[in-house]
Amino acid sequence: MSQKEISYDFLTISLPTISPHLSLGLNRKAVTRINSMPNIGSRARQVRESQTEQSVIQSQSSNTSPVPLEVGSMVEVVSNTRVTVYGVVRWLGVPVGKSGEWAGIELDYEVKGCSDGKYGSQRYFTCRGSRALFVPITKCSPDSRFVHSSTGREISKPIETPPVPPFEDSDGDAPPVPESEVLSLLVGKMKGIQGHINSCYLDATLFSLFSSAVTLDNICQKPADTERPITCTLRKIVNRLRRQGFVPAESVMHFRTQLGCDTFQTDEKDPEEFITVLFQKVLCIEPLLKLKSKSETSQGAYTFQIFLEKEQMGQLPTVQQLLDTSCMSGDLKFEEVPSCLLVQMPRFGNKYKMFSHIIPSTELDITDLLYNSPRECFICGNVAEYECLQCLPDRKLQPGRVKQYCPTCNTQVHSHPLRQDHSPKALAVPADVAADTSVPRHMMQLFAVLCIHTSHYVSFVKYGSDPHSWLFFDSMADRYGDDQHGYNIPEIRACPELGDFLIQPEEELARANPTQAPELVRRLLCDSYMFLYQSPTKPLSKTNHQE
Repeated sequence: MSQKEISYDFLTISLPTISPHLSLGLNRKAVTRINSMPNIGSRARQVRESQTEQSVIQSQSSNTSPVPLEVGSMVEVVSNTRVTVYGVVRWLGVPVGKSGEWAGIELDYEVKGCSDGKYGSQRYFTCRGSRALFVPITKCSPDSRFVHSSTGREISKPIETPPVPPFEDSDGDAPPVPESEVLSLLVGKMKGIQGHINSCYLDATLFSLFSSAVTLDNICQKPADTERPITCTLRKIVNRLRRQGFVPAESVMHFRTQLGCDTFQTDEKDPEEFITVLFQKVLCIEPLLKLKSKSETSQGAYTFQIFLEKEQMGQLPTVQQLLDTSCMSGDLKFEEVPSCLLVQMPRFGNKYKMFSHIIPSTELDITDLLYNSPRECFICGNVAEYECLQCLPDRKLQPGRVKQYCPTCNTQVHSHPLRQDHSPKALAVPADVAADTSVPRHMMQLFAVLCIHTSHYVSFVKYGSDPHSWLFFDSMADRYGDDQHGYNIPEIRACPELGDFLIQPEEELARANPTQAPELVRRLLCDSYMFLYQSPTKPLSKTNHQE
């Protein structure tokens, strides 16, 4: 293998000031750092080599047996001049034009010649500039900066609590973090909401709903009610997140103790259970959704659960297709355009998922899912008077989209021999709507996605209008110390590669190979649990509050 393939320049390595609490990688296992790490406030060091690295990086020699590496493993790479760099594995795979398995490593500090997650012209992950190193996985060794006993077990030590900046909530409510300030305020370790004792479902949900979304902003600005301490506690969490970029676990635990059930303090739960309690008991909001069933009965809900048969969909469905099919199959309609639509993906519990991958729809068109509202003929554009469930999967008529027709097109479409056994249903059309009326489209915008893997929830959040303005949040990305004496380290990462993926036309997304996507994009496609949408023209207001 040539030097050019894996060499990098060690001539200048810029080491920032490092906190012993914060200089950790994304290893979910309990670890204990050695005491020789720099203290808070120590001066930055400059490490200079007498010559530029020109040779192949050598594997670290060690008496320990090889340890399998995975994304999130903390590793070190040693050059033949004995310069060691440390980092976290962000990506594993075979880069374009290479052979054998390689690792993409986010280094602890900047190294001249490294990238921001690109190798060649291909992006594999995203990190700060000059911190992404790509090497064959055989050149990586487990990070040796851990203290282990002779038995291989971590040595427990007294753990200092992480330094938490003081925070005093002012009278004014903080607005959502502006797009221009998100990266400087939120991105990094010890950012977001700190997880503690199975709180990831709650942390990911709160961060998704309140960090950048404007839909719930009016609710946060409701005058504090001294008779409802839990509402005041939530407001303090939101204000602290938006002003300081970090909420310690103690603040969240105080909120959890006020939710009215002891299991919220200790047990694993699903986001939909917490969302119902949040809107109903804490914010006193009426159900976000008003649904009309085929029996003409109306029912309220805070989230929408997708129900369908797997055979109704293709191998790589979009959220739009899942929502359309579920509503048509269950004969459900929205009575009005919701301000917020939280769509749960089809699963059996939090482990078994119906589809291996789901393509996010950055916009949801719910025009054809509204009750007693004008709809446009799928063929000619005139006002529709019939809809047909059997036409939904028709490959000749854009499969997966709702099909409604005017009387003329309904007759023509169902004159085809393959559709003569269909049973189109008459729609309720307002009497004052002319046949050639232009029907406005009602769109909802994706602002967050909750994901789950091995019972652990994380979230992706859209924080601005730029297609690349995406964040990835994990409230328990790392841990300092052991289970008894340590604490979790939350982390927020910029995720512009998700924007690169989602701006592709829907036809290209349908042909995409999710297994070849960058690590975080692949994680969203594979692990999506709930998609969160908001109406840009209908924010929640005080009028939605229950009296």
